Amino acid sequence: MWDERYSTDDYVYGTEPNDFLREQAALIGEAPKRVLCLADGEGRNGVYLAGLGHWVTSVDASSVGLRKAARLAEHKGVALTTLNADLTEHEFVPASFDAVVSIFCHVPAAGRPHLHRQVIRALKPGGVLILEAYTPEQVHRNTGGPDTPDRTPTAAELDAAFAELDIELSRECEREVIEGRGHTGPGCVVQFIARKR
Repeated sequence: MWDERYSTDDYVYGTEPNDFLREQAALIGEAPKRVLCLADGEGRNGVYLAGLGHWVTSVDASSVGLRKAARLAEHKGVALTTLNADLTEHEFVPASFDAVVSIFCHVPAAGRPHLHRQVIRALKPGGVLILEAYTPEQVHRNTGGPDTPDRTPTAAELDAAFAELDIELSRECEREVIEGRGHTGPGCVVQFIARKR
């Protein structure tokens, strides 16, 4: 599905970073830091962070999206490492990243416990998780996001999944999400920030 969606000349979600990520990027710390971008698709968020001077690995299930991410990085004159992987199965090297960025990473509920464990594993002590995702309330809005609630987390789910981290922000809210033609209006989102002890 994602290969097909990304098989266009334009960037489905645009080339600018997510607003929440832009607001919170300073939490990653002074560059260069090692940053993992989950479900980074066509690379807009990874390329943005690379532009700030970080060493970024963008991971996605779509090889088509990652090729576009590499082109965007080249266009912007930054280095970006890409990794084609299924996040419901992939295992990351322990304590290998200073930050994990998860922007609209929507995997099925059955695969999320594995992914959440891997996020905790991948973070170095003191490392930060910055996450924004659509919630189940978004599903019927037709302004972006999954068409099934199975792929959308809640703040309560994230609070439980990342309880061993120091949770700095956990909220559900509604905000305008205008990102390319893929995200096109009011969105019900969860915003979550946590740091590994």
